[in-house]
Amino acid sequence: MLELTAPEATNPKTVLRNTRPQFSGQAGYFKANIKNPKDTKVGDTWFKKDTTVKPLPLISQSKPMVFAGVYPSDQSKTQDLRKALEKLLLNDSSVSISMETSSALGQGWRLGFLGVLHMEVFCQRLYQEFDADVVVTAPGIPYKIKIKGKNNIKKYGSEEIIISNPSKFPDPTIVEEYFEPMVLGTIITPEKYYSSILNMCMNRRGEQRNITFLDNETIVLVYKFPLGEIIMDFFNELKIISSGYASFDYEEIGYESTVLKKVDIHLNGKIVEELSLITHASQVEKVGRSMCLRLKECIDPHLFLIAIQACLDGKKVIARENIKALKKDVAAKLYGGDVTRRMKLLQRQKEGKKGMRMVGNVQIPKDTFINILKR
Repeated sequence: MLELTAPEATNPKTVLRNTRPQFSGQAGYFKANIKNPKDTKVGDTWFKKDTTVKPLPLISQSKPMVFAGVYPSDQSKTQDLRKALEKLLLNDSSVSISMETSSALGQGWRLGFLGVLHMEVFCQRLYQEFDADVVVTAPGIPYKIKIKGKNNIKKYGSEEIIISNPSKFPDPTIVEEYFEPMVLGTIITPEKYYSSILNMCMNRRGEQRNITFLDNETIVLVYKFPLGEIIMDFFNELKIISSGYASFDYEEIGYESTVLKKVDIHLNGKIVEELSLITHASQVEKVGRSMCLRLKECIDPHLFLIAIQACLDGKKVIARENIKALKKDVAAKLYGGDVTRRMKLLQRQKEGKKGMRMVGNVQIPKDTFINILKR
């Protein structure tokens, strides 16, 4: 319980400084030495000590639905980023935060946002207001998973758990059922774009619920979508298809049973946890091929071969792409002579690149984590 002494109050017309009490119906403010925004929230009722009051009606709290890891580009700037996050969270209490550590990116934070646009604006403010250069991992959504087995339930602390980070996805052998968040989406569009939008919604696993006509040229489509199918680039694709004339809005409608799989990305046999994602079983191969192709486009060639693999549950390879090594003409300085000399140089280069492939680190551009999920 927080206690406030000597508040400053105001009503809509005048400012009162510790001279009069506030009465019902007045709008006011007070200053308090609250450093942690979690100590109080919108909707709290403040009242005079040792008095009994009726609490004000509860205000529904915002619920984060998109989660992403945020890491400093330079690990020496970790403390600076922590201070920047603390200051920015003071005026954006809708963002949830928890510590996170990555083997590739170091120490960072797992942040929860209201949507992808909210995430992009928040990260842009970090850069503009605090000069914080960050790496943002691929955004994910919270899935509900039902665990089976007494020992497993005891390990996780509950029969049902919420997973938003693919690295914490449980072993499929201990899972009884998966659930994914669903939304009810409303699309308003000119009728001439109906067929194209229909195909797009079907590709996003949409289920049509209703269709009505506003007038002779405008229709309203109501679809049920999995949240994971619309958080990234659904709105952008809709605008492209409709030449900017269609609008889209959605609301949450709870969780539904589904079948989920985890897709891992391996670079030269080493898993990159920051690129792992959770997807529907029917989309596994499509997502795996798409991620491999986009990684091939995003990663620059190195001095060694880079093998990009998409693996199902960390074992079965479902897609693969190779980035060829940069070539150096080691035989350029030879002018004739015995061919065995040329073959020795080429063989030595081949062995050297094989060794580099075993120990070399693949450099991944920081915007890759977001770009590979765009269709």
